Amino acid sequence: MGRRFNSARTIEELRSRFPMNQQRAFSLYHTHIKLLGFDLNSLTQSSSSSSSSDAVSFSRRGYAVSCVEIVGVVVFRDLKPNRFLRFSVDDGTGCVSCILWLNHLTSPYFALRHQPDVRIIGNMATHFAAQIRVGIVARVRGKVSSYRGVVQITVSDVVVENDPNAEILHWLDCMRLALKCYDLSPAPK
Repeated sequence: MGRRFNSARTIEELRSRFPMNQQRAFSLYHTHIKLLGFDLNSLTQSSSSSSSSDAVSFSRRGYAVSCVEIVGVVVFRDLKPNRFLRFSVDDGTGCVSCILWLNHLTSPYFALRHQPDVRIIGNMATHFAAQIRVGIVARVRGKVSSYRGVVQITVSDVVVENDPNAEILHWLDCMRLALKCYDLSPAPK
């Protein structure tokens, strides 16, 4: 659904925006990074990006972030049929706004795409929207975006979690990955 990251020009644009010591993060640019609500809400928008379609628009501690994963309780749901579903996920550290687009068949954005693919994407979005209810624990993945200055997730997929430990396991994964990413792990004995 997003822009492909395969042109040399795009890679050069990314390299010019970040110092050499931070360029190792580019291999994870289109990977869903597990974040807590607090971390997601503290992402900074790159000053060099002037539009939402820019290749790099968000970062955390100097690392480029484009796709994220969060696990939490759905605390708000607002459905506009055939347009979008806006909902919020609370993981205990912060509330994250999410948007799931449901207008694939009428949007000019998808007009030039292969129509059978657009129908499949639209059917999946409708399926995800039917699963989202207030009070469920959901694993949400998607692209980081901004609406009226607030960071949000443009949803690509949703999984309803039945495991009561899913949220705490996500917390532990986030902390473990943060230690590895920022080289803060204790030295081996």
